[in-house]
This record gives sequence, C-alpha cells and structure tokens, in this order.
Amino acid sequence: PAPGMESLPEAVLIRILASIPAVDLVLVCRLVCCQWKNLVDGAALWILKCQQEGLTRAESDAENWQNFYFLSKKRKNLIKNPCGEEDLEHWREVENGGDGWKIEELPGDFGKEFPSEEVHKYFVTSYEWCRKAQVIDLRAEGYWEELMDTTQPKIMVRDWYAARSDAGCVYELCVKLLSESEDVLAEYKSETVTIPQENDANWTEISHTFSSYGPGVRFVRFEHGGQDTLFWKGWYGVRVTNSCVTVEP
Repeated sequence: PAPGMESLPEAVLIRILASIPAVDLVLVCRLVCCQWKNLVDGAALWILKCQQEGLTRAESDAENWQNFYFLSKKRKNLIKNPCGEEDLEHWREVENGGDGWKIEELPGDFGKEFPSEEVHKYFVTSYEWCRKAQVIDLRAEGYWEELMDTTQPKIMVRDWYAARSDAGCVYELCVKLLSESEDVLAEYKSETVTIPQENDANWTEISHTFSSYGPGVRFVRFEHGGQDTLFWKGWYGVRVTNSCVTVEP
C-alpha cells in the first residue's frame, strides 16, 4: 500500500495541519488518531499558526499556545454601542435622573476633542444621577467554561470621562464579574471622581484589569454614570464614551 500521512515527518505534518482552520483542528482533526491529537494539543502547531498570522508573544509567557491563539483571534471590545452611535441601544438598567441621558456630538459645548478620531459621540448626564449598565454573556461571546475556569484570562476594563469646562460633575465606574447565578465573584468600584466647575475639559481614561479571579465567571456587568454638581437644568453632568471590556490573550 502507498504510504499514508502517518509516514510523514512530524514537522511536515505540523505544517500541513497549520493550514487548516483552528476550529476544525480542535473539533475534527484532533479526533483522527492519537498522533494528530498529540499534535493539536501540543505547542508547536499553535506557535506556527500564531507566527503565520502575526500573533506575537514572548516565549517566557507561553503556557497554552492554543488558548493564546483563540483569545487573540477573539479579542474585541465586548461593550456594544460604546460611544452612543445607536442612542441607548444595548444599555439596560438605565437610570435617567434630572433630564436623563443625552447623546451629543464631539467636542460639544465647552468641551475638548477626544484623543481618537474614531470616536464621534458621547453620552452626557444631567442634574441628578444618571446610570447605565451592560451585562456581557461570556459564553455567548465564545469564551467557553473550561477556558474561563482554568486559564482565567485577564479581563481588562476601560472607560473615558470628561466634564464641560464651565460645570462641575461627578463620575463613578463599577464592574462586577458574575457567576451563572449572578453572584459577585470579583468587583472593581472606582472612587467617586469629582471634577470642579473651572476645569480643562480634557478626557481622562480609567482602567482596571481582573486576574486570578477564580473559577465560575460567566458574565461581566459594566456600570457607569454621574451627574453635575451645580444642579443646572439640562445636560451639564459628566460625559462618558469609548467604554471597553476585553478578554486578553
């Protein structure tokens, strides 16, 4: 009989397998035989796929190259409608104190342009507390239970806030990692940031990284909000935009 693929040198077989889509490698090729299972579970194949697709990482950081590959390919902002381009779509548990939330075009009255030209709008609060939240279902976004429980990839949270230069305001951010039953497994809550009435209106980034948070995380609940400190009718409170939650490789 003619020699089969099992007769190929392992290095050649790895190069052939590296041309196959990652999902097929895990769900199909891994089941073919013990040799293929060992190759798909090993580091060499995934290091090659990372190199082919420009996904770089220090060798000293390598623990599971397969997970690194999948996390890198999936990496995106999990917050939907982060800049108000769809009004308040995807935001829930909305608290509309005062005159409620409003979406405005950058830079806005007595405001500054955002550091990124890709951001065109922001949400702005009123003279009583305005809050809004978004809950991210990690499994629905493709982050399977074993990955979250064993690898526990870092979860990075970012938000941007600013004030009008002619009005003072306050701002808060609270992010929770929740279990299947929505128990709080980890939490980050910022201090209440107070911006005085006479300010430079610059945009400020706030961030936090969750790590070693333990097994069981299934949801991320992101909430932010604020109000003005002068109680002026209208929309003189804190401005927020470009909110971001990412699962890091």
